[in-house]
Amino acid sequence: MKKVYYILMSMRPRQWTKNLVLFAGLIFTENLSNPVLVWKSVQAFLIFCALSGVVYLINDVTDVEKDKIHETKRTRPLPSGKLKAKEATTAAVVIAIVALAFAFRVGQSFFNIAVVFFALNVLYSIVLKRVVLLDVVSISLSFVIRAIAGVEALVGIDSAIELSPWLLICTLFLSLFLAFCKRRHELVSMDNASRHREALAEYSPLLIDQLVGMSAAGAVLSYSIYTIWPDTVEKFGTGNLVYTIPLVLIGVMRYMYLVYNKDKGGSPSDLLLSEKFILIDVFLWVLLVIAIFYIF
Repeated sequence: MKKVYYILMSMRPRQWTKNLVLFAGLIFTENLSNPVLVWKSVQAFLIFCALSGVVYLINDVTDVEKDKIHETKRTRPLPSGKLKAKEATTAAVVIAIVALAFAFRVGQSFFNIAVVFFALNVLYSIVLKRVVLLDVVSISLSFVIRAIAGVEALVGIDSAIELSPWLLICTLFLSLFLAFCKRRHELVSMDNASRHREALAEYSPLLIDQLVGMSAAGAVLSYSIYTIWPDTVEKFGTGNLVYTIPLVLIGVMRYMYLVYNKDKGGSPSDLLLSEKFILIDVFLWVLLVIAIFYIF
């Protein structure tokens, strides 16, 4: 049982919060009250959690030697020797096959997106994470793919469902913002950061600061435009989404405050789960969006 536990820990359950993006399609197509579609979204979420976990296993296998000299990563099951590379690889293959089999049952389109997501992330673990800028862009694209997958999981039940391109753009900019903040934290907080991540040798604090500002502005502006876009107002029959903009703006500003003033941002998922201000802000945003769609 210990090996199973070590495999599960190597799949990093705390990071699975990233897959909550799959529920965007359910919320923004106003189907949160449809139990059939809710169950489809839950299935999609669990499948992507499994695929994400497999990617983390692959990543740990490929980086095991580097992780052994990392201040915190050396305590993980693989670098610490609690889990062998062969065991992790076998578990990754089995879990990937099972997850993709369930993805095919959800629907052909969803399966195709799941395969693209898995392939991109494996490519990231092997090659792309070592290439400056492409390392961050590939992470952001994986979030966009998650958003698309969340919609494709529902299309088999209701072919009329579609997600606004604006939300995909918002997802892209927001994920770029979080990824560049993470790179900044790694660059300024670690001694000889390039030993931990090769691409960091090509970054500079000035460049990352500019990219953080650009992506933050892009996230807020694209979301703001989405809320007042004529198609959005027509689709939802209300322009009240504009009142959610302050919560998005405050959330982004608070995150930047934590990154620049508190030296946080190394793990966006951990920060989301531990930072009360951001948790409350996200909760209020979700609550307000649901209220606008289903009550007002």
